[in-house]
Amino acid sequence: MSAIMIISMPSIFLFTIFLHVLPPAMIQSLPLAPALYVFGDSMFDSGNNNLLPTVAKANYLPYGVNFAKGVTGRFTNGKTVADFIAEFLGLPYSPPFMSIRRSTPLTGLNYASGSCGILPETGNLFVRSNDYLTNYLEPNVYDTSKRYPPQPFAQFLVDTLSKVFQRLYNLGGRKIIMFEIGPIGCIPSITRKKKHNVGQCVEETNQIVSFFNQRLPTFLNNLTSSLHGSTFILGQANFLGYDAIINPSKYGLEDSTSPCCTTWANGTSGCIPFVTPCLHAYKNFFWDAFHLTEAAYSLIATRCFNDSICSPFNIKELVRM
Repeated sequence: MSAIMIISMPSIFLFTIFLHVLPPAMIQSLPLAPALYVFGDSMFDSGNNNLLPTVAKANYLPYGVNFAKGVTGRFTNGKTVADFIAEFLGLPYSPPFMSIRRSTPLTGLNYASGSCGILPETGNLFVRSNDYLTNYLEPNVYDTSKRYPPQPFAQFLVDTLSKVFQRLYNLGGRKIIMFEIGPIGCIPSITRKKKHNVGQCVEETNQIVSFFNQRLPTFLNNLTSSLHGSTFILGQANFLGYDAIINPSKYGLEDSTSPCCTTWANGTSGCIPFVTPCLHAYKNFFWDAFHLTEAAYSLIATRCFNDSICSPFNIKELVRM
């Protein structure tokens, strides 16, 4: 028996596949995997932060305005990448770990929490997400960028993540999908705050993040080689996201610069509660100043499941292994 995990940076998808010898008729009616475990930040949070003492919450409209269950704590208008992958696998959405109060049969759990990161100190202030957005790029909040140049910081994150993956492996994780950090130099919270003269993105910020992403292929390949029976998959979502932002019409989008919801601080923060968002969220790439719309998440999940942005195997290939 093995498990599958999915991880978006700094989020993690872990999904576990259990292989049984079953009659063909039964196999046709079963999901492609028995369970999906999700780890990460607000990109994948499905409601854990609702029950935590933090201001990083999305448990109010217009968040969830296009989600069948309404407001759940997801930081988008509808489904996340994790939700789409669960659907593709034929599984229910992985419930928030914090919502489980009794022993019940499970097909996975979601441990993602908005404002978390790889480093323990990330998220301690309960204000904003991630090792880069807050920990590294906010020198008035953290002194990390004063202590680490960009490349040593990227290596520090990889070294710390290696210990985390070793722990997951020891707990039984064998099939793990990890997504790159996206082009955060293109998100509204960055582009509307930092001056930039060329293009619609702050390429200096994208370059800082690239030092981490560039280390991932070798890092994940080494883990697959050294941890017996494991398969680590890289979700190459950075270029896909960047291309959709620069060339939105190529992906059926119209607006790839502005948040769909009305946000605090002139489009640089989260959604203002109960203010009606844009009418056609499916044409927008960004939902608020940090997070993507369901349409953008659908693009990433579909390409990882069926195509080659996830390598060396896509999810469809991985579940057959």
